[in-house]
Amino acid sequence: MSSKPTETATSPLAPRSFPEMPGVEGVLLAAGACGLKKNDKSDLMFVELAKETTVAGVFTQSLTASAPVQWSRKALKGGQARGLVVNSAGANVFTGPQGMEAVEGTVEAAADQLSCRPSKIFVASTGVIGEPLAFEKIVSALPGLNSDFSPLAWKGSAEAIMTTDTFPKGASRKADIGGVDVMINGIAKGSGMIHPNMATMLAFVFTDAALPASVLQTLLAESVETSFNAITIDSDTSTSDTVLLFATGSCQNHRPFTNAEDAGLDDFKDKLSQVMTDLAHQVVRDGEGASKFITVSIGGA
Repeated sequence: MSSKPTETATSPLAPRSFPEMPGVEGVLLAAGACGLKKNDKSDLMFVELAKETTVAGVFTQSLTASAPVQWSRKALKGGQARGLVVNSAGANVFTGPQGMEAVEGTVEAAADQLSCRPSKIFVASTGVIGEPLAFEKIVSALPGLNSDFSPLAWKGSAEAIMTTDTFPKGASRKADIGGVDVMINGIAKGSGMIHPNMATMLAFVFTDAALPASVLQTLLAESVETSFNAITIDSDTSTSDTVLLFATGSCQNHRPFTNAEDAGLDDFKDKLSQVMTDLAHQVVRDGEGASKFITVSIGGA
């Protein structure tokens, strides 16, 4: 069972500073304290996405997936998203029927704030397992966050989803699609149990590119395989692993795509991979007790 987070010194492998992350058109973020963490510490992130946003996702391979993972897997089938709610200080795992009730209460409240169907709200939770999630605190905090949305709240959002992390994790790249610039921003958390396959790890990546969900899913799966699925810290896995990629479609100046293998997406693929790998490396650098960062390169295999 996960232990409750304690104050720890910043990892010696941490970046010198949080990166500069410009806004991604069609993405608004807010973060704050809803009372799940003690001492009024930030523990909740709320994201509003443009109405035509498409989504792709990769989740834990655990047979005991958390209630938020179960919900988001189901929501992913619709291929569209309008909002994202992520809390720390409570993983909502092994919580029985109460766990799904907490998810449903959260997504209904978020959907009400964003005037959309609950099926377009995605959720993720991280923290202590086996304890009921006080979702009423989340529900009560959403209206305030809704009035505090900003296109630049990346660092605050990354801080809100931290558990035993010692520093917030973010990455940003500009990609070229047929001569048109698009942004790719991502934030992540995760500092223990990072193997196999994304263990105890959450990552949320956003772009203003206009890409159908099917193309987005292929691109995400390929990128995850060479980033988050290629790292390890202590050989455990988690019930809450989640990587979500959202494309708002707000930049519609590039031509449409129906095939992820289209050469017109080559630079986008490369920059997406850079963002994902950057985040994955930051997760490793913040491994509990980590003092060394090791990269293994294999050739001729």
